[in-house]
Amino acid sequence: MAPAPALTVDGMRKSRAGARGGRFIVLFDPNRLIAAIARSGDRDAFAELFDHFAPRVKGLLMRGGASAEVAEEIAQETLLTVWRKAALFDPAKAGASTWIATIARNQRIDMARRETRSRLSHVYEILDEDAPEQPDAALSGAERDARVRAAMTLLSPDQHRVVELAFLEGLSHQDVADRLALPLGTVKSRLRLALSHLRGRLEDLR
Repeated sequence: MAPAPALTVDGMRKSRAGARGGRFIVLFDPNRLIAAIARSGDRDAFAELFDHFAPRVKGLLMRGGASAEVAEEIAQETLLTVWRKAALFDPAKAGASTWIATIARNQRIDMARRETRSRLSHVYEILDEDAPEQPDAALSGAERDARVRAAMTLLSPDQHRVVELAFLEGLSHQDVADRLALPLGTVKSRLRLALSHLRGRLEDLR
């Protein structure tokens, strides 16, 4: 299959609009387009599919709460996946719209998981910032993140919530205080206690 063309949602739409000049426009048939991509890496078919679905995927994600930047990134990754996996599409099992929406949902879940892993690692880095490096005893990132997640479940609900907001959602201490309608000092006190408890439960990782 030919390499995927360079993509942006808005750029591809403009390119496609320019290419239509003077051409007879047939009814949109995503099954035919996906088949053409699978068969021969048809770039025109991909451009038409991209023009139709990328803005719709982006809009769907934004209605689900994603930022415009994240929604555009996922829309592009979704259509790139369609390009790479067109041969796997089976119209007898699902319509093109359903198949593409499923890919977009999986891309969103994968991104959320990557973000969570990154934030769990950030929690561990804060816990471990004063400890000497011990590479021979280090766990893999996935094992370490699992331990951090398990330790967090043992915090009190109040402590778990402030850690979740401050480190997993990335809010400032003041934003956490505003979100929970608490004094800033209370938020800082709960965070200190939570981090102290987490350090104690993860001492063997340090």
